[in-house]
Amino acid sequence: MNLFQIPLFYGLKEGDFQQLKELGCIHQQFFTKNTTIFHMGDIISQLGIVLSGSVRVENTDLWGKRSILSHISCGQVFAETYALCQEPMMVSAVASEDSEILFLDLKRLQEFSPPFAPFSSVLLQNLLQISMQKNLILSNRIFCTTPKTIRERLLIYLTAQAMRANSTVFEIPFDRQQMADYLNLDRSALSKELGKMKKEGILEFHKNQFILHKKLE
Repeated sequence: MNLFQIPLFYGLKEGDFQQLKELGCIHQQFFTKNTTIFHMGDIISQLGIVLSGSVRVENTDLWGKRSILSHISCGQVFAETYALCQEPMMVSAVASEDSEILFLDLKRLQEFSPPFAPFSSVLLQNLLQISMQKNLILSNRIFCTTPKTIRERLLIYLTAQAMRANSTVFEIPFDRQQMADYLNLDRSALSKELGKMKKEGILEFHKNQFILHKKLE
């Protein structure tokens, strides 16, 4: 992936990446599918940027119940809040597929003042913008999981996905189990409700592709 197309790196120059490497601020690593990149409880100083593949951010409670909080696609950043705050992670970051991750060490970066590393202020400004956008994403998940009924949660989630794709035909980033985890639902109950909605002509689906047929109110 072209690094200049990554929002975190907007405004950087070619030589800045070489300097970041020389200062020991960035490095890349490959992770196979379902490998944990960051574990719950870790204290980290590095954030991750997905160069290829994708990452899911999830939480597992004491009883083993998993909730998927977000899906991180190519070019997006994850774990930046924990890297900045140096607090134990309350979530895990797991490779959803074979993925190449670029790590940026924020603690190391902040050791260098702007006159020595002028790109540091640019990176931190971009990071602030990204964090604000992520707050909106987390708010959307709260909207999806607040309704009591399965259908209401599905309608809110699928409507949001359709709006994001600007089309009634779209793909979601989750399989059925992951979708159930994201919406805090039982998988069998989720599948049953999707079947009902299909029979009623509200939607069609095949794996992670959906088509909405009726105007959703």
